[in-house]
Amino acid sequence: MYDIEARHIMEALRSGIPSRAVGQYFSEARPKIMKEISGRLDTVCEQGKSSGMIISGKYGEGKTHLLNTVFNIAHSNNMVVSYLSLSKETPMDKLYLVYQKIIQNTYLPKRRQPGFMQELEKISAGSPVASEMLLYAAKQLETDKLYYLFRSYLNTEDSDEKFLLQADLEGDFIANMPLKKIYRRIFGQPVKYNVNFAKTKHCGDYFAFMSHLFTQMGYHGWVLLIDETELMGRLGKKARLNAYRNMARFLLPDRCPESTFTIFALSASYTEDVIEGKHEYENLEAVYPDEQEPARTVLDLLSRAPQLLPLTRDEIIEVLYKIQDFHGKAYEWTPNLSAETLMEATQSGGYLLRTKIRAAIEFLDQLYQYGKAGKTTINELGEESFEEDIPLLDESELGTGHFLKCPVPD
Repeated sequence: MYDIEARHIMEALRSGIPSRAVGQYFSEARPKIMKEISGRLDTVCEQGKSSGMIISGKYGEGKTHLLNTVFNIAHSNNMVVSYLSLSKETPMDKLYLVYQKIIQNTYLPKRRQPGFMQELEKISAGSPVASEMLLYAAKQLETDKLYYLFRSYLNTEDSDEKFLLQADLEGDFIANMPLKKIYRRIFGQPVKYNVNFAKTKHCGDYFAFMSHLFTQMGYHGWVLLIDETELMGRLGKKARLNAYRNMARFLLPDRCPESTFTIFALSASYTEDVIEGKHEYENLEAVYPDEQEPARTVLDLLSRAPQLLPLTRDEIIEVLYKIQDFHGKAYEWTPNLSAETLMEATQSGGYLLRTKIRAAIEFLDQLYQYGKAGKTTINELGEESFEEDIPLLDESELGTGHFLKCPVPD
């Protein structure tokens, strides 16, 4: 019987849609950048030191695949992972929308589906984790709203209140007055904020709260993977500058939430098209002449972001051999092709890695279905042989479009 997982891998590669499963099995390429990322993940796990990085690359060269590879490595390190693609509905200049989408796409280790509220519901009001989180929310955040909210969440027995408070933790923020009303009902005390909470100003508290919560729950850190970052270039001038400021919360160690590691992936053309093309440094000086940091530092990081180079011939061959192996497992046959044949099969796919892979799969499909593709044929043992191009008589001597003239008897 065919291998179901191998079939899944082949269909994902054939479609060209990035997959976590593909990231799990195809993780050997680009050892230099993967070594750096693995080192940073280890630093978060072992020392709790936060950081972030930006990677860039051309379309189809494997940025999203790399993020999926990091996803699997992080889970193997017992880290929580959140995956987000920026979009018109989730722009980087509105951090509260980013938070909401990130929480919706947060995966606990060894879980295939997003979500962690089922674990949060196991925390009792008098537990050490609850006590630590309440102390943290009261003393370590810019506002103390989350202290009142989390304490109410732990102590309410009303299902409607529980739902509202949980929705707030997931990014559907409750207004201040309903929260004050819930807290007074439960504890008989008024709420006295040290700073009135506003989601447009204080959403960073929620990232800090969640990162601390994940470590208290026993996980080794929180990894945030943010794709399609180049879509920031479509924002207005001031919105782009605010997006850079928000990025600083995840890139600069002194601003990051604890025990977090963030990767932003963006198009290699962003520097030329946006930073230079739209004169971002000049815009920053004009809009925020006295407060250019941290946006200027983020612009520097974007400009210097390491670019994913095309895979070497040896790396491509290694990928193609693995594809050949998975194709055989997926469809119950044993292709046995040479490196030269596999490389030649990718030439029709152009220069993009994604299309090269699809060309190789199409080549294997033809061999599997018809026993031949181009000049290559496969015998019953899955070994290749080659056919010579021998022209037919009528094609070689008469040429296309001519008819053979036979003598007509008298």
